[in-house]
Order: sequence, then structure tokens, then C-alpha cells
Amino acid sequence: MTHFKSMSVRVFAAFLLFIGVFAYLVYHLYEVQILRHEELLEKGKKKYTQKVVTTGNTGEVFDYSGYLLVGNRPYGIIFADPSAVPLKHLSAATDFLSKELSLDRDKVFRGLSRRTKLLEKDGKKITIPCQYFLLKTKIPYEEFEQHRQNITSANMKFVHFETEYARYYPKDGMLANILGLSTRGNNGKLTGVTGVEKKYEQNMRSVSGELTFDRTRDGIPIYGGVTQQIPEKDGSNIFLTIREPIQSILEDELDKLMAEHNPKSAYAVMADPYTGDILAMAQRPTFNPNDRSSMKSDCWRNRMAEDVFEPGSVIKPFAVAGALDRGVVTPDTIFDCENGRWHYGGYPLKDDHRVGKVTVSEIIKQSSNIGTAKIAVLMGKHALDETLRSFGFGQRSGLQLPNESRGLYPRVERWAKVSLTRIPIGQGMAASPLQIVRGYCMLANGGHPVSLRLLDRIETADGKVHKTPRPEAKSIFRRKETHKEIVKMMKLVTEPGGTAVQAGVRGYYVAGKTGTAQKVINGRYSSRNHIASFVGFVPADNPKFVLLVTADEPSGKTYYGGSVTGPYFRSISERSLRYWNVPPDVDPELYDARRKLAAKQVMAAKIRLWAEERKAKEERLRKGASPAKSIPPAKPVSNGTHTSSVSRPVQSTRTEKKRENPRSGRYYGTYTAMMKNR
Repeated sequence: MTHFKSMSVRVFAAFLLFIGVFAYLVYHLYEVQILRHEELLEKGKKKYTQKVVTTGNTGEVFDYSGYLLVGNRPYGIIFADPSAVPLKHLSAATDFLSKELSLDRDKVFRGLSRRTKLLEKDGKKITIPCQYFLLKTKIPYEEFEQHRQNITSANMKFVHFETEYARYYPKDGMLANILGLSTRGNNGKLTGVTGVEKKYEQNMRSVSGELTFDRTRDGIPIYGGVTQQIPEKDGSNIFLTIREPIQSILEDELDKLMAEHNPKSAYAVMADPYTGDILAMAQRPTFNPNDRSSMKSDCWRNRMAEDVFEPGSVIKPFAVAGALDRGVVTPDTIFDCENGRWHYGGYPLKDDHRVGKVTVSEIIKQSSNIGTAKIAVLMGKHALDETLRSFGFGQRSGLQLPNESRGLYPRVERWAKVSLTRIPIGQGMAASPLQIVRGYCMLANGGHPVSLRLLDRIETADGKVHKTPRPEAKSIFRRKETHKEIVKMMKLVTEPGGTAVQAGVRGYYVAGKTGTAQKVINGRYSSRNHIASFVGFVPADNPKFVLLVTADEPSGKTYYGGSVTGPYFRSISERSLRYWNVPPDVDPELYDARRKLAAKQVMAAKIRLWAEERKAKEERLRKGASPAKSIPPAKPVSNGTHTSSVSRPVQSTRTEKKRENPRSGRYYGTYTAMMKNR
């Protein structure tokens, strides 16, 4: 009995123990599967799943017709997992990889031997497996694929391969200052530094994706084990208004200008006068974004948008157009240009050659400073200011490139007395090449305001196209005849007797204007440093484009806009018109005959003038008069292809001669000096 009782106690105790263990197991299973399900699931996933961040392609840049200007070129990255390298194969793996990838053997051996690394976490140093050792990067894609095949064939599962993309500029230095450049930051993302790359970085930036998959212990993905995929998204593609063939022509001619005249810098900008589309633009010096080993940061700048200069005589057509439009003058209104010297506000203004009584048309043709100044005086400063501002001076061009300048255009309340006669000839103000081009677009299209455009459309990754708007505006001209009148005058500039005969394009009428502006050096106008320009449009009556060519400090025998930049305006225009197959205005042979006849007539007129001057001189000598009692000329201030001079009132002939001495290093009559003494 006692035996059975003792046995029942043991059975009951065992039963209780079983119940307790069972209850614990049930609770543990409940805790693991219910209470700690999410926690333990995440821990488990870390052991058998892997997350890989995927990146889309950065958007590319194209010209108007779809020619690639900035693209993405693939390159390879090869790295190893040292913790997975079998120790018995370490030496053989080192020999193979160093030979295959042309690497230093000792460096590879040290990298593969480092199986662990120290990591500080929560203030404690812990040892973790070293799973990354970079073997080689920036490998050309064809070479990368060959390495991948050879290493995979050698059964080196601890070596891994990745493909990245680098920015590539297929045209090398073409359009470099406009396209700009980008660099890859520490986060692996491309960052725009200058130009279009910087302006439209957000549009072109891709969106990263994520791929989660099941894997084996050695990292090999399990077939069909993908659990989640968030697709990456490519960046948008940018289409510019640039026409790549015209851009090539423009840059080729700009290189020739640099070789012949060796200027400090040079610009060329071509635009559609009706839409404001930039068809081509370039500057020198420039850079090659594919080769950054010797690239200077000063070459990055977009000088066409950032730099400003006193434009000189290229401003004159705007002032004259304003006077015509207000009915102040007509093309046949006669002004006395005072034989080349005239005083206003106590300071003289000079033309490069003596001009007498001429019409407004002749004032533009011969680029008379005095004639233009007298027209401006007749207009008044408020009308002149309103005219120039209506053509966009003192405002940005609308191109929306980084750091674009507004120019330097003083408020009319701050004008000095002489400003009324100096601003209309391009002194006392400064403009960027883009502002000048925009103003000439308005002269060419009938006075309709345009904003310059570089972006034509954006194409998103899903194929949707977003066009940039082209707003239309009412003409600023009050009279319909104003446009025809000013264009007719500007045609004379490239005809025989004009200041830019070398800018004429055979078979076409060209409307344009020269500019030869003295640079201000140390607060004074320099007689040696000039900016030479020619800007115009072709064909004059139905223009295909507006083109500006500028050279900063050309060297050589000449520095005038007509002779320095005029020939390159002609060359760019001829090649572009031929590319577009634009029919000529007149038969080329007839064009040549007319110009030859006009040149003979101009020469005959000059011969008659010289004969009259010689006869008058002989008459004075016969009567016993002194042959030359005229006031000696002052230091010139250049405008157009002629020069003007701004000086203090004449004290005496002796004083003037002393000031004329070029070795004295003194220049009187600068605009800056007048502003200080106003």
C-alpha cells in the first residue's frame, strides 16, 4: 500500500512537471509567434534576406533635334569580401587578382588578409567581419565585362561586380560653358556645378529604388525568393533650343577669330528673333569637361551671361529707333555733325572723321557720335531712358542661367548732364552679350519683346513631354513704319561707305551695327584696350537669326568691330544660311556688281571731298592764312568703328599738346571723371 502510494505521488509529480513544461512551451510559443513575432521576424530576415538599393539613370541633355550633348557612360567596380576568402586559397587568389587587374600584389594581399575590423557602437568597440575591399573602379565597360568573365570562370565567389554611370560629354568642349559640368558626391549622387547641369539638376536627378530578396548563407540569391521591389525612376531628359550643326559652325569660326586676333576672350551668340530661342552660343576660353586634369576654374564661367561691358555704337540703333517711333525725327531729318567736334555740357564730343550736315540715315551708316547725341538731346532723357529700358537694358534676358547679370544701367534720376549724349553712344552703361542679342531680336522682329530661351522641352521617364511656353507680346513701336525705317538704315552699315563692309553676306541684305568700345582701366578709358563687336540679322527683311560676335582686347593692326568681328559674322552667317538652304535676296552676281558700283561711287565722292579740301587749303595759303589753327584732337573714346572723345574744356593749344603726349600716361575726358565732377 505504501508502495502504491509512493508511486502515485511520483506519477502526480511527473504529471505536474509535464503540465508545467507544457504550459511553459505553450507560453513560449505564444511569446515567440505572437508577442515577439515582428521582432523575431525582422531578426530572421536579416539572416536570410538582403536589401539592395537600385539607382536609376540621371537624365541626359540633347539639342533641339535630339543629338546627345550630355550622356551617361557605364563603368565597372570590382570589390571583394575578405571575410569569405578561404585561407588556403588566399595566396593563389592574390596572385590571380593582382595579375588580372594589373594591381600591386602586396596591396591586394593586405586587403584580402584583413578578415575583421573594429567598429565603435554605443561607446564600445566591437569586432565585425570585413566584407568590403575595393579592388578597382572606373573600369571601361568592355574591359569590365572581360574581367567579370575571367574572375567568374576562376570560381572566386568572394569577388563582386557593380556597374555605375559617369557623366559623359560626347562633343568634348562643344557648348561646355553652357552645359557646365557635374561631380559625384560622397553620397554617390551627381551634383551639378555649373551651367545646365546645375540649373536643371533637380529635373535630371533619378529616384532610387529598393530590391529585397531571399539569399543563402553565402549571399547567393534564391530563385523566386524576391519578396519586395520598389522600382527606381530615371531622371527627366532635357532638350535645349541649340542646333548642334550651327553650334559646330559657330565654334569653328570662333576658334579662327582667336587664332587670328588673339583676344583676351571672345563670344558669339545666335538667336531666333521671333521666339528668342538660342540657336548657338560659345565663348573662348573654354574647357573640356571630359578632361579635368588641367581644367581652370576661371574657364567654367559663362561670360556671355555674367560679364558686362560698355557696348559702344551697337546701342545707337535703339536710340534712333526711339526717336523715329516718337516722331522726333525722320530718316531724312538733317543734323549738323559739326565737322567732327561738338561741345555739350562743357565737354567736347568727337567723331573719328569729319562729318558735316547729314541725314539720320547717314548718321547710322557713318556711326556719327555727334549726330546720335544730337538726336538724343532732341528726344530728352526721359524718352531715351524709356526707349532703352523697353529694349531690355537693365534687365535679365530670361535665359535663366546661373549668375546672369542685369547689366549696369543707371536710373535716369542719377544721370549726369552729359549722360544724355554719352549713353546713346554706348558710354556710361554696361550690358551683357545676351542683353544686346535680346535687344537686336526686337529690332529684327518688329519691336515685339522676347525672352531668350535655352530650354525647349523636358521629357520625363514615362515619355511625357513638357514644352516651355513662348509668350507673345505686343510691339513696343507706336508706328508700324518704325521697324522698316530702322532696318533700312541698318542695311547701309554693311554697304560700301558703311562701317562694316566686311560683314556683308554675298547675295543677302544684312542689317547690323559695329561697336568698338574703349575699356575702363583704373578708372580711365584706355586708348589701347578695346572691345570689338558686330551684331546684326540676316536676311534683313525676314531674318533667320540674330548674331553677335565680340572680341575682348584683340591684338594686331586693327581693333575696330567692323574689321575684327565683321568677317567672322559673315563667315558664320554664310555657312548657316547654306545649311538652312535660305534663298538669297538677290542674285549673287548682281549683288557683286551693285556693290562694286556703289564702292566706285563712294570713292568718287571721297575724291571730290579731298579735292575741295585741298583747294580750300591752297586758297587759305594764297591769302596768307595759317594752314592749321584748329584745336588738336583729344584722346579718343571709341564707339562703333569710329571714336569719340570726352575731355575737359580746352585751356590752350600748348596744354592740349602736353596732354596728347602718349608717354605721359594721362587720359583726360573720361566718363568716370565727369561723373565725379558733375
